[in-house]
Amino acid sequence: MPLSPPAPAMLRRTFYAVLGAITISACVPVRSGQAPNANSPTALRLEIERADSTMFAAYNAHDGDQLGRYFAPDLEFYHDTGGLLTWAQAMAGLTSTFTQHPDIRRTLVGAIDVYPIRDYGAIEVGVHQFCHRRNSGEQCGTFKFTHVWRRTAVGWQVSRAVSYDH
Repeated sequence: MPLSPPAPAMLRRTFYAVLGAITISACVPVRSGQAPNANSPTALRLEIERADSTMFAAYNAHDGDQLGRYFAPDLEFYHDTGGLLTWAQAMAGLTSTFTQHPDIRRTLVGAIDVYPIRDYGAIEVGVHQFCHRRNSGEQCGTFKFTHVWRRTAVGWQVSRAVSYDH
């Protein structure tokens, strides 16, 4: 029994369905294994690199007042071994660290990854190392971090920080 050809109306519907699927798929961005903006030299990435650099220049100078300006008043600082800290607790911890280890310094290990957050700011992911003298030698620890940066009227501020792999 031969099949009869499809009706013109059915052909039209099929054509428009296929055309619609092609159009929609053409509008969806194709992503490789890497998230967008992770390692590209965008303006946002450069801004976050600069904010990170100046924030940790204040850290290395042990300038708590300047460093405190880089943390939002509603800061939530999550530390895998220390728990959740507020802005005041984080600042008290930094003051204590600077007193106990007057030569402590931070260096960035490798490059950071930066991801935009629409209408808010950016996520920074990286690895950093902290070193200080202990007894007769230098003690260093290398840790992972994630900072959520918020663009504010006073500049970039970290509103959420996660420090882990201690």
